Amino acid sequence: MTKSEVIVALDYDTPQQVQNLLDQLSGTIRYFKVGKQLFTQNGPSIVKMLKDQNYKIFLDLKFHDIPNTTAQAVRSALELGVDMVNVHASGGSEMMRRSAEAAKETNPDALLIAVTVLTSMDQNALSELGLSVSPQEQVIRLAKLAQSSGIDGVVASAKESSLIREACGVDFNQVLPGIRPRGADVQDQKRVLSPGEAAAQGAQYLVIGRPITKAESPAASAEAILKEIAEA
Repeated sequence: MTKSEVIVALDYDTPQQVQNLLDQLSGTIRYFKVGKQLFTQNGPSIVKMLKDQNYKIFLDLKFHDIPNTTAQAVRSALELGVDMVNVHASGGSEMMRRSAEAAKETNPDALLIAVTVLTSMDQNALSELGLSVSPQEQVIRLAKLAQSSGIDGVVASAKESSLIREACGVDFNQVLPGIRPRGADVQDQKRVLSPGEAAAQGAQYLVIGRPITKAESPAASAEAILKEIAEA
């Protein structure tokens, strides 16, 4: 079974908050996600801060624009030295294909991932957009489109992990957000699984934020989650 790696979401405003968490998780977590909140506040400097301390970085900006603009954004992101970057699969095959080409030219070792259906969305949310399919059907449709467009993997709910593996194979990377330990508040997430359940699905990466970053002891929470994953 594929070993699942935890990526901790740095949903903060300041470098000081980030460094405080890094100090607490030292030796436990090596991969961190920089999203819109943190990057908009601090820009490339926050990426440099993490790189200088030899951490791996998932730059989660979910690019979605015309093909050329998105491809150039992917190129710029990878030139910062990040290890993973993403686009929205709903941007279509040409956008993803052009982005994949730019990624391979810039850093062939980095992963370009496509977002399928946000874990905060359910059937009602898709219906509002005029989509008369289930979240599961839309995820698989977009995952297969991403794979055929040269993308390295997808962001999706762990609820769809086994379906993605069946449709796209075990080597197609899965980045699963919306992971919540058993008994935790799911907050604004709607399609969630526990770390152990998600790891048992064979996903390569589990994105976990508030269950670690908002815990009384982030280190203890991270260690408990890693233990649950190992036992899965």
